[in-house]
Amino acid sequence: MILYRPVGEAEMRLIAESGYTAFPPRLPEQPIFYPVLDEQYACDIAEKWNTRDERSGFKGYVTRFSVDDGFVRRYAPQTVGAPYQRELWVPAEDLEEFNRHIVGKIEVIKIFSGER
Repeated sequence: MILYRPVGEAEMRLIAESGYTAFPPRLPEQPIFYPVLDEQYACDIAEKWNTRDERSGFKGYVTRFSVDDGFVRRYAPQTVGAPYQRELWVPAEDLEEFNRHIVGKIEVIKIFSGER
């Protein structure tokens, strides 16, 4: 399954440090890792949220990656707004195992910049 993940600057740095093979652990206040199923939805988040957020470094990166179909089926898609706004809700404690099921590399497909 191909998934997308909008991330800010700090998270992007950690992904790069992993060799583009893993997402970093969630912060204590982030109990869910939520990759999204639609590129446009990921772009909307990166452009409209990350670029306005100081914690994101006022940058939004859209990543694309594949996950083993057999593994990812355990997470039912959740629609959180419009029909294209679908995401998987992966509990933070599952993220390490989720990372082991990423097939290939995490790639950056778009970058959005906001104003500092």
